[in-house]
Amino acid sequence: MMRSYIRGIGSYVPPKVVTNGDLSKLMSTTDDWIRIRTGIEERRYAEEGVYCSDLAKEAVLKAVENAGMEMSEIEFIIFATLSPDHHFPGSACYLQPKLGLDKIGCLDVRNQCTGFLYSLAIADAFIKTGMYKNILVVGAEVHSSALDFTDAGRDVAVLFGDGAAAVIVSGTEDPGRGILHHTLHADGKGARALCLDIWDISRKPYYDETTVNTPMRWPQMNGKIVFKNAVVRLCETLFEFMFKHQINAEEVKYFIPHQANMRINHMVAGQLGLPKEKFLHNMQKYGNTTAASIPLLLDETYRAGLIQPGDLLLLLGFGAGFTWGATLLKW
Repeated sequence: MMRSYIRGIGSYVPPKVVTNGDLSKLMSTTDDWIRIRTGIEERRYAEEGVYCSDLAKEAVLKAVENAGMEMSEIEFIIFATLSPDHHFPGSACYLQPKLGLDKIGCLDVRNQCTGFLYSLAIADAFIKTGMYKNILVVGAEVHSSALDFTDAGRDVAVLFGDGAAAVIVSGTEDPGRGILHHTLHADGKGARALCLDIWDISRKPYYDETTVNTPMRWPQMNGKIVFKNAVVRLCETLFEFMFKHQINAEEVKYFIPHQANMRINHMVAGQLGLPKEKFLHNMQKYGNTTAASIPLLLDETYRAGLIQPGDLLLLLGFGAGFTWGATLLKW
């Protein structure tokens, strides 16, 4: 039976480093306050004029090189982001010509922090049905353009960074590798706990001078509700997922979780009795890069030589929507 696998992987972050100390000059916060609550020490910000698709392009070039293939072999693009170049059209359509590709299908996925997991599941299904042979899946974000760097926006602004990561998903008949299982969930009742209201299509017009200078233009988050739901849903999902597929935690080489908050990931590992050293992190360097965070961590882990062929990896995430999920694969 045809199975899909990650044929190539790459990532890219902007060169500009923004430390907690840098943010403390803009708002009432400290390095200790941010580290203790989130585990984040610094993040990357794109410069003026850099689009989400620009970051994506750099990651894709590395993924294609890693796959040992030609760019022209890509047959479909799936682009996960919450910070698209423009509200429409989709960022995949902006990325396509930047890669020198022509007429291939393009799809955006707007599932925020779980966007990469949802995109990977779509690519997996397309490969298994024989619809395509090589699919580009990319997660990229430019958060820094839409953060409120005042005390009012502090709790959100300190969390996010910019970055991109990409994988090439292809088919294989090798039973010793590939994507094995997915689980995807959502609960729209939690949508208002983390959202951006400025694009309100119920308004006529959707925004004007009465809304553009209000908090509606900045992301809004109820941190306590998001934190609680993230821990509960991820614990439920991991327990059910591992039980359903008869996975022993000892078999999993690494858990690759979404990089939102170190306390969330440590709490999930602790409540399920999983070794914390198997839960990998890089949020201390990049903050929360949303749709890019899981593949960015996966790429760093791979390039550090920590992943070998046949290793079992479990990717998991929770984000706005609320949406959450997990993917199990053999490298």
